[in-house]
Amino acid sequence: MKFSEMKYISPSEEVFSKSATEITNRLNSAVTFEDADRAFRDMSALCSAFDTAYSLCMVRHEINTLDKYYDEENEKNDEILPLIEERRQEFYRALATGKFRDSFTEKYGELLIKNIEINMLTFSPEIIPDLQEENHLVNEYTKLLASAQIEFDGKLNTIPQMMAEKQRPDDKMRRLAWEADGKFYSDNGDRLDSIYHQLVKLRTDMAKKLGFENYVGLGYARMGRNCYTPEDIGRFREAVIKYVVPLADSLYRDQAKRLGVSYPLSFADASLSFRSGNPAPKGTPEEILDHARKMYREMSDATGEFIDFLYDNELLDVLCRHGKGVGGFCTSFTDYRAPFIFANFNGTADDVETMTHEAGHAYAAYVARDVFPTEYRDPTLDACEIHSMSMEFFAWPWAEGFFREDTEKFKYSHLAGAIKFIPYGTMVDHFQHSVFENPDMSPEERHDEWRRLLGIYMPWMALDDSLPFYGEGKGWQRQSHIYQRPFYYIDYCLAQTVSLEFFALMQKDRAEAFRRYNLLVSFGGSKGFTDLVKDAGMDDPFGDALKEAVSAAQSWLKTVNAEQF
Repeated sequence: MKFSEMKYISPSEEVFSKSATEITNRLNSAVTFEDADRAFRDMSALCSAFDTAYSLCMVRHEINTLDKYYDEENEKNDEILPLIEERRQEFYRALATGKFRDSFTEKYGELLIKNIEINMLTFSPEIIPDLQEENHLVNEYTKLLASAQIEFDGKLNTIPQMMAEKQRPDDKMRRLAWEADGKFYSDNGDRLDSIYHQLVKLRTDMAKKLGFENYVGLGYARMGRNCYTPEDIGRFREAVIKYVVPLADSLYRDQAKRLGVSYPLSFADASLSFRSGNPAPKGTPEEILDHARKMYREMSDATGEFIDFLYDNELLDVLCRHGKGVGGFCTSFTDYRAPFIFANFNGTADDVETMTHEAGHAYAAYVARDVFPTEYRDPTLDACEIHSMSMEFFAWPWAEGFFREDTEKFKYSHLAGAIKFIPYGTMVDHFQHSVFENPDMSPEERHDEWRRLLGIYMPWMALDDSLPFYGEGKGWQRQSHIYQRPFYYIDYCLAQTVSLEFFALMQKDRAEAFRRYNLLVSFGGSKGFTDLVKDAGMDDPFGDALKEAVSAAQSWLKTVNAEQF
């Protein structure tokens, strides 16, 4: 079914609660496991219907945040979401503590109960008002960024549209673009500080009500982390500082020489990789989409079937426009067995990278669309990001169709960008640990902490940069994950490590790499992150994988003379 034809049925908390209570009562009174299993399937169907409606509304709201109907529906759905969660928790608590627990484990595996028990740690009726307020604050942040109309070079731009302006080869215009972009955030700085300050307090209060020392433990539970701890992430951070930061630093030193600018770099200079300009797709958005379809048809029969389903059913919205939410994501409409890609094309290489990235998510969702239980369709987000980041590299053989004469420049920039990203992404996570371990920080102390971490993870950045907002150590406020999904960002870094392993294997045996990738995708969420990676024949990021993956990337980068670009 086409996206435009998918019917949105406004969810009713009363109707959901009545049905959920009836199903929970059936589970509790079940005489046989067959009866209990039927209740489980009925609850799954009920939740699937709500999740489908919630996602449809969310996507249509993000496509046009100015649409009054979906704006009001989105607000309403966020209000009832915690109440829906209360009913879900009642059912799953009954399942996990009931007499058929062992039978459910035998049929569906240990991970089902384990994940239920982790999720049970994240909720109590006591925090329903807090969850509602959290949703309200996140929506306030989202709409604030979507409302941006940044005046630059004679026209008004959204935040995504400013990305291309901030990469202009002309030094003066590029600097002015960064100043205009920073001014929007500075002008809204008090509001951004206020929203986040309230979110930190709210999340800390919820954590304490649920018995956690601080929000770190609750944040990990909300992310569904079932096989590694904050201490493991701490060791990963140390490895990033030891192995990745020095390589990224050398790449930025080379960049400074190519550009003829001083080191450390200003924020504006760091955004330009080559004096001739960053690689950019050569076609129109429509031509990019046409080549992406050709690419996936040629990649494999499975990816060809997937891309035709996506395009034929209008399951993507990628053009940038005023009032549209920022960023990019993939979600699913469960009852329609359909993924959906949301993006904001802006004329930079990000258009291609986002398309291939989100298509990796969508492909995995398409492959797992019939998996039952539905809890096993998606793994935790760390593994989901392997699907997307690895797909970016599997798309390389078709890069010429996007970039033409800039193909090699793009490949170099893309791989170097993967290395450069890991320190930044790790810094984002470290920042959130600092904030939630010290929740009484003032807004100014948070900005100071961001500046301190910049010196550790990104020593190539000039900390005396006079740019508004960015030079003041406030750049973290543009990273929406910090507001919307605490502790999500490290998932990208873990996944990037595994994607670099796939890249290294591609250089030796592309067919074998793609076989292992499809094996990983086929597992869905039936295993924890470390087991998914291991059973796909790869190494998890907590051992020597990071050192080896970075070394393989460095070897490839050395084969390219970046001065030629």
